[in-house]
Amino acid sequence: MDTVLINPTTILTIANELSIRAGQVQAVAELLAEEATVPFIARYRKEATGSLDEVAITQIRDRLIQLAELAQRRETILHSLNERGLLTDALKSQIEQAPTMTELEDIYLPYRPKRRTRATMAREKGLEPLAEILLAQDPTTDPDSEAAAFINPEKGVDDAAAALAGARDIIAETISEDRTGREKIRQLYSRKAIFHSKIIAGKEAEGFKYENYFDWQEPAATAPSHRILAMRRGEKEGYLTLRVAVPNEESLEILYRLFIRGQSACSLHVREAIDDGYKRLLAPSMETEVRLEAKKRADEEAIRVFADNLRQLLMAPPLGQKRVLGIDPGFRTGCKIAWVDRQGKLLGHDVIYPHNGSQAAAQAAEKIKAVCSAFEIEAIAVGNGTAGRETETFIRGIGLDKRIAVVMVNESGASVYSASDAAREEFPGQDLTVRGTVSIARRLMDPLAELVKIDPKSIGVGQYQHDVDQMMLKQGLDDVVVSCVNAVGVEVNTASKQLLMYVSGLGPQLAQNIVDYRNEHGPFRSRRELLNVPRLGAKAFEQAAGFLRIREAENPLDGSAVHPESYSIVERMAADLNCSVKDLMTNAELRSQIDPQAYVSETVGLPTLNDILNELARPGRDPRQQFETFAFDQGVEKIEDLTVGMKLPGIVTNITAFGAFVDIGVHQDGLVHISELADHFVKNPAEIVKVHQKVTVTVMEVDTAKRRIKLSMKKIPGSKPAPTPRGDKPKTKSKRSSESAASPAKKTGRLIDQLTLGMN
Repeated sequence: MDTVLINPTTILTIANELSIRAGQVQAVAELLAEEATVPFIARYRKEATGSLDEVAITQIRDRLIQLAELAQRRETILHSLNERGLLTDALKSQIEQAPTMTELEDIYLPYRPKRRTRATMAREKGLEPLAEILLAQDPTTDPDSEAAAFINPEKGVDDAAAALAGARDIIAETISEDRTGREKIRQLYSRKAIFHSKIIAGKEAEGFKYENYFDWQEPAATAPSHRILAMRRGEKEGYLTLRVAVPNEESLEILYRLFIRGQSACSLHVREAIDDGYKRLLAPSMETEVRLEAKKRADEEAIRVFADNLRQLLMAPPLGQKRVLGIDPGFRTGCKIAWVDRQGKLLGHDVIYPHNGSQAAAQAAEKIKAVCSAFEIEAIAVGNGTAGRETETFIRGIGLDKRIAVVMVNESGASVYSASDAAREEFPGQDLTVRGTVSIARRLMDPLAELVKIDPKSIGVGQYQHDVDQMMLKQGLDDVVVSCVNAVGVEVNTASKQLLMYVSGLGPQLAQNIVDYRNEHGPFRSRRELLNVPRLGAKAFEQAAGFLRIREAENPLDGSAVHPESYSIVERMAADLNCSVKDLMTNAELRSQIDPQAYVSETVGLPTLNDILNELARPGRDPRQQFETFAFDQGVEKIEDLTVGMKLPGIVTNITAFGAFVDIGVHQDGLVHISELADHFVKNPAEIVKVHQKVTVTVMEVDTAKRRIKLSMKKIPGSKPAPTPRGDKPKTKSKRSSESAASPAKKTGRLIDQLTLGMN
């Protein structure tokens, strides 16, 4: 963070925008400038920030970056104008006071170097004075007489008509670049711009998945993220045309009022120039702005949905340190099996063929029983891909010890991991199938520790992830991973390099150095020993130490979230009670005697002291929920087994802006549309369901040919929701009534089409 940009104006701007104190923004800005991370600031610098959470700190960080970019652009413009001798005091003042990038660019537009335009060529012909005469709109002026003075065949001005045409080109460009005019037209577009999408003639069959947008229109300001991205994708793939328009009459009337004075002959030329400038220059410019703004808004919403889903998946309850047998199911090629110890170390692997006849199934059953017995397997993780349900049913039917949990595990991204550098480093002598199977087993033990090894975009909980701004997506998803890893904490002696690299203050190189040091010197015995790791200095230690755990350390605080900088406070508490630190951590009665107010100092306040006391009560606590076993309905393994009205258990696999995907164990997730999530009106699906949540759904419709399933979570599926809260009533977005008049099956198809577009 550039400390030069942390100035009072910037601080006050952000404070007002976020409705917090300027001092809080200042503190965050200074900590970020010192390279402190968001999790560290939120957890260990509460006194400085007034206990701002990660969301607020991230907002401040992102806004500081935006304002820095604005300042950089401002300096670039000032330098350009000054170099070309165009910078005046008045213009400089306007540029320095421009509060947004849009306003800054509007001010600069008339001075920006541009390619040769019709107006440029007209100016080269010396017609700018004539344009000024016309714009003055003096009722006594005769345009033809004035134009005669500008006839110059050598410059291509053969007659008065040519001179007037060139002057109008200059006026058209001048008006299209006028700051006031652009702002008023921009306001009109923000209120009334409409997206129009149409199928390109002859593309109906190829573009069938965009059927919903063959003839579609809706307000640009309220179009939801998924529809904006779907229409843009259809346009990019060459199936749709997508335009943005407003009532032209209103736009022109605004410009007429601004630039036409009276009814003189000159005014007629100005009117003609306005008509041309709006159609040729201003309208396309505004359309581009609306499209870019809508795309940005759609990206932000899609990334928010993706990030929320990713957080829920990463924070899914872990089974914990158990001996697990992982199974990567398959029919013809068999099921790959791999078993790991309680630390996730690969102990062995094999292949079974439970679906290749009774003899092969019997051999598979004996092999599974032998592995479970020999290695004291405590749980079996079955991947939910092809043959997943059939394999789960097989495993449950071979008579294993009832204490062995059999769990279906979402294997999205396992193949990506198996081919990754991380997998090759972990298992250099194993093939892809073994690596993927180990990943399935480890996902059951600790989803977070395993999923951090995979590019978040490959985990399968996003919406239109390939269509959104990729840098913005990466930043948003990285923030989520960092937040989750640091919220849970990392056991430094067993963590992978991929997990360690997300710890506050570390990164890939320091994570590798920690692993190398651990391999050479054995397990870390204390947090302080981390300072012996090459290149891990005091700053990195300060950032990382509180999030790293050493469970069996001599100092019990090393296994907690108490930061080493606060150890002396805990030691004083113990000394005041004449007991050891360990006694404080195990004896609630002793802790109840502590008055945190007695330990407040200039640098440590009650927020930190309360955190310390909470941590002493539950050292190294895991914020994730307790693991609960789950089983799909037996006998329902494929889409053909479904019938309307069935009530089935399911797991939420993905959430979008208009509903949720639910896995009911038939190799095809069903859609619970937002209108079927609850018996009351739902504005945001994330308020009702979370990724990995266990739910009960009712089958409403099944289309086996198109592999579509419509589900409901209502008590009475298909019933109307409770009245929409006042002010939240959905607006009609289409000019057509065909959507509401369509059959239930067709509406379901369209809804699933919309969702399916975003899953590819």
